[in-house]
Amino acid sequence: MVEIKTDTALEAMREAGRVVAHALTAVREAAGVGVSLAELDEVARAVLAAAGARSPFLGYRPSFAPTPFPAVICTSVNDAVVHGIPTGHRLRDGDLVSVDCGATLDGWSGDAAISFTVGTPRPGDPELIDATRRALDAGIAAAVPGNRIGDISHAIGTVAAAAGCGMPADFGGHGIGRRMHEDPHVPNRGRPGRGFPLRHGLVLAIEPMLMAGGRDAYRADPDGWTLRTADGSRAAHIEHTVAITKDGPRILTLP
Repeated sequence: MVEIKTDTALEAMREAGRVVAHALTAVREAAGVGVSLAELDEVARAVLAAAGARSPFLGYRPSFAPTPFPAVICTSVNDAVVHGIPTGHRLRDGDLVSVDCGATLDGWSGDAAISFTVGTPRPGDPELIDATRRALDAGIAAAVPGNRIGDISHAIGTVAAAAGCGMPADFGGHGIGRRMHEDPHVPNRGRPGRGFPLRHGLVLAIEPMLMAGGRDAYRADPDGWTLRTADGSRAAHIEHTVAITKDGPRILTLP
């Protein structure tokens, strides 16, 4: 079931989104050579706690997962695409890091992700991150009343294809509101004019995941959570929670 949010609910989601943005900013500022992924998780936990928010990630266990997720952020490094678990791994110069974070505040959720490099970027990483950001921007630009989910999907897929990047076909964005994952699903590829119609009050987490090798294949780590590119190429993931409004797309996960 797809829930259309009231304007009051959108304002509440904006506050949850602001917490997510602050957590991601704090994590990005704390990241550096020698810093562990677990330490980044502690940084995000502190931001959520200070805001009186809880994490929709912590303890989350979808049907595919062998265990509940043990952290408040996902940290996916280099060839990891999404869902990386923060461990004691210490960041190295040149690592490409994607961080996904959610927050629930006063019953409403926000979800966003960033990708960045630590220290000196490896060749191709800035272009991969830029392509992922442009894919997200294209998807957001298509998130207007009168369009359909397929228009968002087609916009993202067009940018990814032009950049020569692959994307994991089984994963994409989603509705969000009282729960982190709600209907409708938002594929990162699709046909324009197809799918659920966009209208004022629909809120979506739009999240392209681009893989530099150009293939769509991925594999799961033994932890059952971390997804990696099958060919070992680098990956980037950028996400915003976006409200469709009569005045155009409204990004709810900005600072």
